[in-house]
Amino acid sequence: MIRRTIQGVIEQSLFKGKAIIIYGARQVGKTTLIMALQRDASVPSIYLNCDEPDIRRALSEKTSTELKMLLGNNKLVLIDEAQRVGTIGLTIKLLTDTAPDIQVIATGSSSFELSSRIEEPLTGRKREFRLYPFSLAELGQIYSPLEVRRIVNRCMIFGLYPEIINAPEAAETALREIARSYLYKDILALQQIRNAEALERLVQSIALQVGNEVSYNELAQQVGVDKKTIESYLRVLEQSFIIFRLGSFSRNLRNELKKSRKIYFVDTGIRNAVINNLNPPDLRSDVGGLWENFVLAERMKRNHNQGLFPNTYFWRSHQKQEIDYLEELGGAWRGYEIKWGEKRLKVPSGFKSAYPECPVALINRDNMTEFVTD
Repeated sequence: MIRRTIQGVIEQSLFKGKAIIIYGARQVGKTTLIMALQRDASVPSIYLNCDEPDIRRALSEKTSTELKMLLGNNKLVLIDEAQRVGTIGLTIKLLTDTAPDIQVIATGSSSFELSSRIEEPLTGRKREFRLYPFSLAELGQIYSPLEVRRIVNRCMIFGLYPEIINAPEAAETALREIARSYLYKDILALQQIRNAEALERLVQSIALQVGNEVSYNELAQQVGVDKKTIESYLRVLEQSFIIFRLGSFSRNLRNELKKSRKIYFVDTGIRNAVINNLNPPDLRSDVGGLWENFVLAERMKRNHNQGLFPNTYFWRSHQKQEIDYLEELGGAWRGYEIKWGEKRLKVPSGFKSAYPECPVALINRDNMTEFVTD
């Protein structure tokens, strides 16, 4: 069994007077994680699955006395799929305020839905964590460094959802099922997402532009909705852990693009399933953009799992000179060129002259695993 990196960080945060909220997409292993937390706990615990109607009723609009009666002598309370309970924020607040010896851990498959219900009641009373699909660093628990290098290409094609890693012989079937049955489930449940076909067209359009700058106006034309709807759908897709965005960096020099953005998928397997292309790298015309997406998604997981939150950008000039990825952390800047086949680093002259203080490194197949695991 692969121990999730954030489990140790969560355990260090227990019984510090704050509720623990774990966000993550469906099928990334939230239930498995909280079961592991329960198994390793040294105090009495109770698991409450809010998919069950009676559990939802038991947690809805209850007094602190009623909640304490429900929990008995349990000190660790695990509330799974907490977004199912309309008043879950107030419920957790009551427990946190009136029973300081009880630790609540709640999971939610959609941050936009759960956070809206807990944000105000739990202000100052919570710590938030995000759980992503497996990372290459986590696979290092069951594979040697050499074996991790060997499976990178497969992970880039099929992604790193736990079901894909745990049953590789059924990876294609499982991946298509995740993409078809779970990808939009929470999103379409929300009232503001009324056009399922437009949402699917948007995701497909984004998938075909991975690694390139994205124009919201062009997306609106391709999808057949207005720009404001595109912006709204993208925000929900990001809060559903399907995509993440990278903005352009600029110090307002005249030759720099100032408001561009790129959009990547949290899991490249989902991206490939969306466009129905699970071919190996040597049979793909999009391998450069796919590799860039895969590396940046793994770097994002690495940063989150290590509790690092750098400012992230790409850089491009009007002359089409580009640096794929920039990180700023604690005032220190680092640039990275992410290339599938290149062995030699080529730093644009415009970037070198504008930002001589920012070193740039080449990330390719030879050193990618160190970039996303160290």
